[in-house]
Amino acid sequence: MSDGPKPQPHLQASRAVLRSYYCLCGDFVLVLQGKLDRLPQRKTDGAYIIRTQPSPSVPARKFKLAAVPSERILLERAGGTEMRQGFACSRCRTPIAYQTTPPPAGSSPFLYVLKGAVTETQGQIPPDAFEGERAAAIVSKLA
Repeated sequence: MSDGPKPQPHLQASRAVLRSYYCLCGDFVLVLQGKLDRLPQRKTDGAYIIRTQPSPSVPARKFKLAAVPSERILLERAGGTEMRQGFACSRCRTPIAYQTTPPPAGSSPFLYVLKGAVTETQGQIPPDAFEGERAAAIVSKLA
């Protein structure tokens, strides 16, 4: 005897909540499966890590980035250089995210959303938007 149908894994995944995020100017820039602040953060800069391509043990996260490609830079790291392809708000050109391969967004295994660059409530600046600004201002005065 069966106690009824068991939920199918593909149906459970479709129940995941999609969240919308906005640039500080109020323009829509990101829709994401789940909450951004629950994602792991990169140790180098605190950016939120979105897995865009599946690995053998971890599925990819569903997302849509509505930002335009911006500048591409090379950073010197302890282990070598890192190429960063930036993505910016199409309205105000505020940096939103980056990845380590050329566009389109999601062509790299990870997309990194800059800490404090987006807000879930349109027109409201997130508390971490200017995190570190005061410290930077104090350091520059001391120099």
